[in-house]
Amino acid sequence: MPVKGILSFPGDKSISHRALMLASLSNGVCTVRNLSTGADVESTRQCLLRCGVNSERKDGKVVIKGGALGTPESPLQCGNSGTTARLLTGLLAGKGICSTLTGDSSLSKRPMRRIIDPLSTMGALINSEDGHLPINLKSNSLTGIDYTLPVASAQVKSAVLLAGLSAEGKTTVREQTKSRDHTEIMLGHLGADISVSGSRIDLSPLTSPLRSFDLTVPADPSTAAFFAAGAALVPGSEILLKRILRNSTRSGFFDALEKMGAGMEWLEESDEGGETTADLRVWSAPLRSVSLSQPEIPGIIDELPVLAVLATQAEGITEVRDADELRLKESDRIAAICSNLLRMGADVTELDDGFVIEGPTTLKGTRIDTYGDHRIAMAFTIAGLLADGQTKLDDDLCVEVSCPEFNDLLGKVIK
Repeated sequence: MPVKGILSFPGDKSISHRALMLASLSNGVCTVRNLSTGADVESTRQCLLRCGVNSERKDGKVVIKGGALGTPESPLQCGNSGTTARLLTGLLAGKGICSTLTGDSSLSKRPMRRIIDPLSTMGALINSEDGHLPINLKSNSLTGIDYTLPVASAQVKSAVLLAGLSAEGKTTVREQTKSRDHTEIMLGHLGADISVSGSRIDLSPLTSPLRSFDLTVPADPSTAAFFAAGAALVPGSEILLKRILRNSTRSGFFDALEKMGAGMEWLEESDEGGETTADLRVWSAPLRSVSLSQPEIPGIIDELPVLAVLATQAEGITEVRDADELRLKESDRIAAICSNLLRMGADVTELDDGFVIEGPTTLKGTRIDTYGDHRIAMAFTIAGLLADGQTKLDDDLCVEVSCPEFNDLLGKVIK
């Protein structure tokens, strides 16, 4: 069935997390419209509530009162959200707030040493379970550092920058490969003393609270990617996606989709809080293979599961390398992609750091193991649009981590 229609999406998950945290450092009342409805962002909001930062969801917006960040009376439950755990650790360490951060079983397996090491160098007193959650923070003053990121990670970069806002002296972060830059954009927009020059970011500590703000969060491009993929894959499809975040560090999927030959057109570009938004029209067309490696991978890391689905219908051999970070997400996404695609009849080879897929092949419906991972669930829901026979997910509710509306939105555009 063709994918046809016009869709609007909840706000970008990355910006939503950061808007809530930076509002806590503001000098007044902040209003955030179109906040992400995902469980991950709600984890951040609930953690901040326990730290004394009052917020209220009302009439499609969230109102946050800044300036009250303090010591929580109980552990902070980060749920499944790596962004919550890593960024909040930096924010609280910088403010010298004693706390314990915990997470669900999946998050508790994900590496936290990557933030613990630089924050400890700054002076943070952190105890952890061998580099995993739970993390215990004790109060201590921090000093700015000059830090080169060993991996391309916006979460690590942001944790260091958030800590640097309250550290003594300048904090410098250097990137070997540019990662998503929402923290830098928002800090500059709200009055922080921050400068970006190439791969170098310099930040001075705050001398006064951040400005309060009224922000409408652009639509999440990672969620939109799955619907764009559906329109590109199913013959006779055409879809219009409204107010999509168009940030160069987040556009990797759409760049790849265009290279693969899908019909694409960006329309009605505008600015929101320092970020660019635009409408995106996508229509079906014959697809061809692509090869992806560094430096493209950081900008497409969340969308690689659905790119793999696209590759099964593209003419030629698609190769993805240097994506070993996928093994450290909510699931081992490389293994999840390859095992499920093999079960559907795709020609796929698993690599240590990616995969190779030769297409086009006819997919057959089967039972999909999501591993409780929202991106795997979304990607194979899209694969099911093409498959012969029924495709059934073992857990279709895990999409609520990022987009509870996913299945309802898809139902609106399947004609």
